[in-house]
Amino acid sequence: MKRYLIPLGIFLVLAVFLGVGLKLNPREVPSPLVGKPAPAFNLPTLADPAVQLAAAQMKGQVWVLNVWASWCVPCLAEHPYVTQLARTPGVKLIGLNYKDKPADAQAWLQKHGDPYSTIVADRDGRVGIDYGVYGVPETFIIDRAGVIRHKQIGPITPEVLRDKLLPLLKELDV
Repeated sequence: MKRYLIPLGIFLVLAVFLGVGLKLNPREVPSPLVGKPAPAFNLPTLADPAVQLAAAQMKGQVWVLNVWASWCVPCLAEHPYVTQLARTPGVKLIGLNYKDKPADAQAWLQKHGDPYSTIVADRDGRVGIDYGVYGVPETFIIDRAGVIRHKQIGPITPEVLRDKLLPLLKELDV
């Protein structure tokens, strides 16, 4: 009889772990970068590849880095909320165009609107890798000291904008 108790115990432990795991939200994967300095980059701008933007240039100001691409369907869904975020007074919105062709990105912006202060082109995806991007869209809030304070995985929704991003930006005194 005792030999059946060990497999039963193992089964119950696994069932508990599965039950707990199913209640977690996969979009809320904690980022190891939150609370750490934003990775450095120096990338050409989408508008003029001869002009570079470096993360170091953003020190001293709160900024939002929105990772997007013209081929990204959820990026289109979040675009109205990104635009709304960009209209918030004091918000510096930087676009990171991820693994995209410049002509496709520019056509997408002409069709849907360009809410960004500046857009940098990460054509090979190396900066995205440094930021831990594993799917677009993703959005980062970076404070005046250059520390990542929040990472939004997936599209910005009205709830995310209202309940997470805008309160954090207000807290950071934007």
